[in-house]
Amino acid sequence: MVESAEAVPPYKDGRPTAKYRLNAIDQGVVLRHGDGPGKCDYLGARDIWVFEDAGTYYMHYDAAGPTGWLAALATSKDLVHWEKKGPVLDLGTPGDADSKSVSYGVTFKDGETWHMYYLGTPNVTPAPNLIPMFPYQTMKAKGQSPSGPWTKQKEVVPFRCKPGTYYSVTASPGFIVKHEGEYLMFFSAAAAPPTKRTISIARTRNLDAPWALDPQPIVSPEEQIENTSLYYEPSCKTWFLFTNHIGVDDRGEYTDAVWVYWSRDLNHWDARYKAVVLDRKNCKWSKSCIGLPSVVKSGKRLAVLYDAPGDESVSHMQRDVGLAWLNLPLVAPPK
Repeated sequence: MVESAEAVPPYKDGRPTAKYRLNAIDQGVVLRHGDGPGKCDYLGARDIWVFEDAGTYYMHYDAAGPTGWLAALATSKDLVHWEKKGPVLDLGTPGDADSKSVSYGVTFKDGETWHMYYLGTPNVTPAPNLIPMFPYQTMKAKGQSPSGPWTKQKEVVPFRCKPGTYYSVTASPGFIVKHEGEYLMFFSAAAAPPTKRTISIARTRNLDAPWALDPQPIVSPEEQIENTSLYYEPSCKTWFLFTNHIGVDDRGEYTDAVWVYWSRDLNHWDARYKAVVLDRKNCKWSKSCIGLPSVVKSGKRLAVLYDAPGDESVSHMQRDVGLAWLNLPLVAPPK
C-alpha cells in the first residue's frame, strides 16, 4: 500500500476523499447478467456476496428479473467460471417487510447451521426495473448447507430502521465476525434526507435473537460508504474492511469506487486510514461506476469481486460481476 502520488480531485459537495491507494489488479467480467434460470437476471446481476466452503465458491447476487430483485446463487471452483442456480428466496406476501425485494444474502456458518441475513423492502420503483427503495431492512433465514434450501424465519427480527437515528432509512446486513464470545455484524446504515451513509456494528450472542446496535457508527456518515466485506491479515494483525463508496457529480450520486479501511481493533476505526482499491483508474471495463465488493482468500491472493454497469454508465441496471486481485499479505502504511 502506497500513498497516492496524484492529488485526488474533491467531490463537489466536499465529501471526504481517500489519501492512499491499494491498487487491485482487475481481471474483468466473470459473470454476465441475462442468462439466469427463468430470466431471473435478464435486467442485471449485482450486490454480490461470495464465500467458500469445502473447495467450492458460492455467490449470492441480486438477480433483477420479472418479479423483482431476488437473491440468486451461482457456484464456481475457480472464481472465474460460474454456474447459475437461480433464486434462493421468494418475495414475501403483501404486507411483509420483504414483499417487494429479497436481496443481498449475507451468510454465516455456525456449527452445522448456515444463517443468512438478507435485505428486505416493501418498496421498489415501477416495473420493469423494480429497484429496491427505502427502507432497507435486515431479515433472517436458515439452512443446513451453503446452497440452502433456505427457510425464512419471520419470527426473528435482527434489527430494523429507527426514525431519528443514523439508521433511519437503512439498517441492512453486512459481514459477521465472531469476536470474544459475541457476534459482530458490520451493517450498512443511512439516514435521510439528505442521504448520509456509513457502517456500524450490531452485536448479539444468539444468531436467532435480536441484535443490539451501537449508538454511533464506526466512522462518520460523511464518509458515504455502504456494505462490508472483511479480511484479517495475520502478518500484521490487522483487519481490512472493504466497502463501496458513493461519489457524486453532475449525474448525481452513484457507487464510484471500492474503498478499504484498516484497524487492529474491530471496535475502533479511524476514517483517516483508508485507501482506494478499485475505481475508474484501474478497472478495465467500467470507467465511472464500481459497485459493492466481496472479498475471499484464494491461494496467495485476495479476490475482490464487485459489480458494475460498464463503460461510462452509472445505471443501477444491466450490471455484471467483475473480479480483481490483491497479492497477500496486505500491508498497511505506518500510522
